[in-house]
Amino acid sequence: MADDAGLQTALCSEQFGSGEARGCRVAADGSLQWEGFPDSVSPDYLPYQLWDSVQAFASSLSGSLATQAVLLGIGVGNAKATVSAATATWLVKDSTGMLGRIVFAWWKGSKLDCNAKQWRLFADILNDVAMFLEIMAPVYPICFTMTVSTSNLAKCIVSVAGGATRAALTVHQARRNNMADVSAKDSSQETLVNLAGLLVSLLMLPLVSGFPGFSFGCFFFLTALHIYANYRAVRALVMETLNEGRLRLVLKHYLQRGEVLDPTTANRMEPLWTGFWPTPSLSLGVPLHRLVSSVSELQQLVEGHQEPYLLCWDQSQNQVQVVLNQKADPKTVLRAATHGLMLGALQGDGPLPAELKELRNRVRAGPKKESWVIVKETHQVLDMLFPKFLKGLQDAGWKTEKHQLEVDEWRATWLLSPEKKVL
Repeated sequence: MADDAGLQTALCSEQFGSGEARGCRVAADGSLQWEGFPDSVSPDYLPYQLWDSVQAFASSLSGSLATQAVLLGIGVGNAKATVSAATATWLVKDSTGMLGRIVFAWWKGSKLDCNAKQWRLFADILNDVAMFLEIMAPVYPICFTMTVSTSNLAKCIVSVAGGATRAALTVHQARRNNMADVSAKDSSQETLVNLAGLLVSLLMLPLVSGFPGFSFGCFFFLTALHIYANYRAVRALVMETLNEGRLRLVLKHYLQRGEVLDPTTANRMEPLWTGFWPTPSLSLGVPLHRLVSSVSELQQLVEGHQEPYLLCWDQSQNQVQVVLNQKADPKTVLRAATHGLMLGALQGDGPLPAELKELRNRVRAGPKKESWVIVKETHQVLDMLFPKFLKGLQDAGWKTEKHQLEVDEWRATWLLSPEKKVL
C-alpha cells in the first residue's frame, strides 16, 4: 500500500481485444507504471515462481513413489491383509499428524514469517525426509505403523511451516494491494504443476514397479532436484524488510565501512541453512519482571533511557534483553534491535567507528558488572549514529516502516523516577 501512495491519477489506459482495460499511472519518481503483471508483483516474482514450479514437479513425482510404497506396506495386493488392520494403521498415522500440526502451530506458528526463507527451505527438506521414511516403511514391516506415523507428523509440520511462509512471501510479492490475486494465481500454478506431475507419474510408476533399486534411484534423483530447485527459489527472493539476520549483516557492514548494503546484496549474503533459529544474544519484548526485582534495579535500568525501551546487557553471555514500552512503534523496535546488535559488536574483532572503538576498549578492560554504564553511553552514540543509519536504509531501498524481527508480546510502562518500593 505504500507503493500505492506514491501513485497519481491514471493518465491513460490500454486494452487487448475484448479483455479488461488496464490503466497507466505515474509514480512518485516520474516513471510510468502499468496495472497488472509485472508491475503488480515484486521483481523477484518470476525467477522464484520458475524454480518453485520445478521443485513442486519433482516433489509430486517423489510423492507418487512414496504413496505407492505406503499402499504396498499397508497391504494393497496382499490377500492376507485385513481391512481393520489397514484402517487402524491409517487412523494412527492421521491422528499423529493432527497432534503434530497443533503443537507446532502453537510453538512456532507466529514466528515463522520472521525467517520465511529459511523455514521454507527447512520445510521442503523435511518433506523429503518424510517421503524417504514412507519409501523405507515396507522394508521393515514390524515398524511400519511407527514409520508412517512419524512421516505424517513431519508432513503436518511441513504443512504449517509451508502455509505460514507462503503467506509471508505473498505479502512481499504483492505490490498493488493484490494479495488475493497473487495467492490465487500461485495456488492455480501449483495445481497445474501437480496435474503435470500426476500425468507423468501414471507413466513412471508402471516402469519402476517391481524394481526397488530403480525406484530408489529415481527417488534420490528427484530429491536432489527438489532440494536444488528449492535452494535456487529461496535464494532468488529479495526481501526488503529487515529480520535479525539481515539487520546483523547490514549493521556490521555499516559499522565497518560506513555503507548500507542494498536489499539484493544483503539477501544474497544471508545464511539459509543456519538462519531460521533466532540467536539467544538478542531478545525483544521480554517481560520487565525478568530484569528487575527492586526499585534500585529499576532506577539503574531506566537511567539514560530516553527512548521507549529498556535494554539490559549481560556481558558474560553477550546477551541483550529489551523491554518495550506500550508506545513502541516499528522504528523503536528497529532502533532497539540495532542497539542490541551494536553492543554485541563491542565484543567482536572487526573495525568500528572511533566512538565505538573507545567503548570496546573499556568493555575489554572494565569489570563485567558495569554493563549498565556502557549501555547508557551507547545511547548517546546511537543518538548520532541511528538517524544516519536509518536514512541509509531508506535510501538503499529497505522498507523501515515495518520489520520481520522476532518480537514477543510483552509490553511495559515505567516512570523515570519510580517510587521506592519492591516490585
